[in-house]
Amino acid sequence: MRKSRRNEQVGRLRMARVKICGITDKEALAVALQAGADFIGLVFYPPSPRHLSLQQAARLAEMARGRARIVALVVDADDALLADIAGHVRPDYLQAHGHETPQRVRAMTRHTGIPVIKAFRLKGPQDLATVDAFADDIVFPLFDAWHDPDKADLPGGMGKAFDWSWLGAWGGGRAFMLAGGLTPDNVAEAIARTGAPMVDVSSGVEKARGVKDVEKIRRFIAAARGAAGRHEA
Repeated sequence: MRKSRRNEQVGRLRMARVKICGITDKEALAVALQAGADFIGLVFYPPSPRHLSLQQAARLAEMARGRARIVALVVDADDALLADIAGHVRPDYLQAHGHETPQRVRAMTRHTGIPVIKAFRLKGPQDLATVDAFADDIVFPLFDAWHDPDKADLPGGMGKAFDWSWLGAWGGGRAFMLAGGLTPDNVAEAIARTGAPMVDVSSGVEKARGVKDVEKIRRFIAAARGAAGRHEA
């Protein structure tokens, strides 16, 4: 297994870091930043209730810049959209949450100069092997729950968890971000069971689809902060 230099750098973590994804308003963003979120996710996918215009996202990004890493979530985005996001929002990372191939991920970074987080929807532990082909081209993988694309129109934020024991196959202390069905009530257990150095939440801190609950954001971050993620020496 090849391991990218970016993976090595991100992997040296002693406390689980937190990404609050699908932020759509200033109040939720302000609370997330105040509570200590490490990453803020902004969604660029029109079918999602969390989708933002470039102008909305740019305003939120400026609030977060220098306080948290800004992640722009895209789904099979074309070069024109990527260029617009890079120019208007200036995120720290792109999150590829579609059917992107290793070649496409490489082109995304080459086209924008922005490193990529790749999301993998897991059906079983065997799917972890698919990460190997991306190893030199992504910052780290994000593991999410698989769902039938014929029964749902969204790539993530579905509130579904997968079997965390599958990540026992993810050896060597490699960095990854855990997503899928996380809530303030289970995130500490998830970190304890998987050793996740980073966790991602969207629907688990909402009061309605696409509407964040600020108290849940606070509780989620506090719970994650109380659990130690795996790290490399």
